[in-house]
Formats: sequence, structure tokens, C-alpha cells
Amino acid sequence: MNIKSYYKHYHLMLLPGIILLIVFHIVPMFGIAIAFQDFRIGRGILGSEWIGLENFKYLFEINDSGIILYNTVFISLCKIIVHLIVPLIFAVLLNEVRFMMVKRWVQTIVYLPHFLSWVILAGVIIEMFSLRGIINYSLKAMGMEPVMFLTSNTWFPAIVVGTDIWKEFGFAAIVYLAALAGINPSLYEAAEIDGANRIKQIWYITLPSLMTTTVLLATLSIGNILNAGFDQIFNLYNPVVYQSGDIIDTYVYRVGLVQAQYGFATAVGLLKSVIGFILIVLSYRIAYKFANYRIF
Repeated sequence: MNIKSYYKHYHLMLLPGIILLIVFHIVPMFGIAIAFQDFRIGRGILGSEWIGLENFKYLFEINDSGIILYNTVFISLCKIIVHLIVPLIFAVLLNEVRFMMVKRWVQTIVYLPHFLSWVILAGVIIEMFSLRGIINYSLKAMGMEPVMFLTSNTWFPAIVVGTDIWKEFGFAAIVYLAALAGINPSLYEAAEIDGANRIKQIWYITLPSLMTTTVLLATLSIGNILNAGFDQIFNLYNPVVYQSGDIIDTYVYRVGLVQAQYGFATAVGLLKSVIGFILIVLSYRIAYKFANYRIF
């Protein structure tokens, strides 16, 4: 059989996905030109005035740029660190459960929030942290003063990070559980014969065996350091917490679609994409060097 005709069916299977990729990801790339224009909808891309790098210069001149960059990196770094630690601890503890029925029930329960959108969860979180919510009700029951959590620049970043890990840690633990399944059981048997208890087995066998996976996930997370979670923050924040909660993506949305500064918003988004691309390439290079991980 001709090798070309053999792979023809696979190429035909890929065709719909390639067409969607081109239509929704490649063709819109021509809109990058807006970042270098004083774009006006009535004039279109071809008729708008070309201003070069003026939008980028303006970005570095305003005070908002430093605030949104700091918020983005700070929230993203907190999420990355917590997302490495909590799923790891959860996976290790769950792996020690010997009752399979209990283990499956716990897995199912912690996986569920991952499949719910932030539109739904944001409504629940807002109700929980409102003045009449269960959190403030509990504080009042303990004799403490109620707190306006979602209008506090001190509390808002912590709520963002905490609710994000609550939503995703169960699903993120799948990678660690898969790595735990690949550990040779004979290592535990040998350690048990030598008198090592469960804690020592975790410390000297389980955790070192997960080190490569942890380093790999940490390295790959570098590429997402400018993605602090638009869906979550957009559904939770308000003008009062712009100082601590406004990130690049929400700023682009507000400036571009609400204030109709399309050229400036495109410039901000383009700069973020370029930096993100560089970080992704760097993270994969580091992952290949230290964890021997590669896509191609």
C-alpha cells in the first residue's frame, strides 16, 4: 500500500480542526495592525491613521500600566505556587487512603468544581463573602466585626487565589496521581521490611519520586505567568478593587470594549502575547534541560 494513501484518511480527519484553527486563530492575526493605528470603526483598518508605536509609548507613560502588571504577576505567581503545593499534598494524602470506595467519592467531589463555570461559582462566592453571607455570619457569631471582603484591596487577591485553588486543585492532582501510580511498589515493600513507617515512606520514596513531575509543572507554568484568570476576576471584581484586582486581560476588556480605545487595547494585548510567547518558549527549553520533557 502506498504510504501517502495510507495517511490520507488521517489528514482528512485533521482537516476540520485545521480549518477552524485558520479561521479563528490565524486570520484574526491580521487585526494586529490595529495596535499601530488610531483605529476608528467607521474608517476600518485600511482607512484608520497609522501612528506607529504611539500606543505602546502611551502604555508605558500611564500609571495604570505598572499597577496592572504588578497585579497580574503577583496573582499569577501566587496561583502557580499554590497550584503546585496543594494538589501535591492532596494527591499524596489521597494515595494513602486504602478504602477504594472512600477514595473514589473524594475524587469525584473535589473534581466537580472544575467543571463549573466562573459565572456560576462567582455568584456563589459573592453570596458567601457578602455582608449577609455565611462567612460574615460566622464572624459575627464569634463576636467579630463583619468584613467587606470583595470591596477590600487587602482581601481581594487572597480570595481570588483561594477560590481558584478550591476550584482546580482536585483536577490538577490528576497529574500527581498518575505519577504516583508509576512508582514501583517494591520500593515500599523494601522500605517496610527495613522498618520504615508510612511517613518515612512518603518522605523518602513518594516525594522524591514526584520531584521530576513537580519541577516539570513548575517550569511549564512560567509561560502562563501573565495569565491571572480573566473569567474569574471579571466575574468577581468591581471598581473599588481595581487597585489590587485589575489585571492585563480585564484592563484590555475595559479599555477596548467599554471605552472604545481599540488601538490602545490591541497594543496592550499584543505586548502581553509577545512576552507570553517568549516565556512559553523559555519554559519549554528549561523543561527539556532539567526534566527531559519535549513536545517534538
